[in-house]
Amino acid sequence: MTHTRTWTVEITIDEHEDEDRTRAVAVLRTKARPQVRGVGVAYRSFRDREVPEIGDELASARALTDLAYQLLNVPSADIEAMVHRPVYLSC
Repeated sequence: MTHTRTWTVEITIDEHEDEDRTRAVAVLRTKARPQVRGVGVAYRSFRDREVPEIGDELASARALTDLAYQLLNVPSADIEAMVHRPVYLSC
């Protein structure tokens, strides 16, 4: 039998105009585990035009990348607990 699960990732983006930066937080919520979160930041050079979508996309991409690495730590720890030795997983 096939089992289907739905995991939801919520990305919250906030802009800090006084610092020319955008911060994104990506949170994965599942029923089986506590939430896992990743954070990403994008900085705009004073020479660049202000295009908020670019900062949003870059900060979100970095948050999702961080989330992926944080999520890899979860099964690594589970496997290490079972085999009693270090485990290294990669993307």
